[in-house]
Amino acid sequence: MVKVNFIDHSGTSRPVDVEAGATLMEAAIRNAIPGIEAECGGACACATCHVYVDEAWRAKTGSPTPMEEDMLDFGFDVRPTSRLSCQIKITDDLDGLTVTTPERQA
Repeated sequence: MVKVNFIDHSGTSRPVDVEAGATLMEAAIRNAIPGIEAECGGACACATCHVYVDEAWRAKTGSPTPMEEDMLDFGFDVRPTSRLSCQIKITDDLDGLTVTTPERQA
């Protein structure tokens, strides 16, 4: 299991265990993480699973694809570290990953 730490906009931390191969969005939904709505179910067709990747993890999670960047245009308070959690596949290399949810989803 891979440990992922979700932090909400107020600073509350919620560490969860995630199976490698799942997406970050799936982990959030399975663990009832507040702030992740995932209206499209992970199809990269909305921006309701928007998260901010901790700066220390940006290189390991990679950059958004052009399609993901298009969807992030609809996000709330998009930043350089913004990603859609449906597009981050959990691997063993992401053990300890920390992400923050925005104040609200678009």
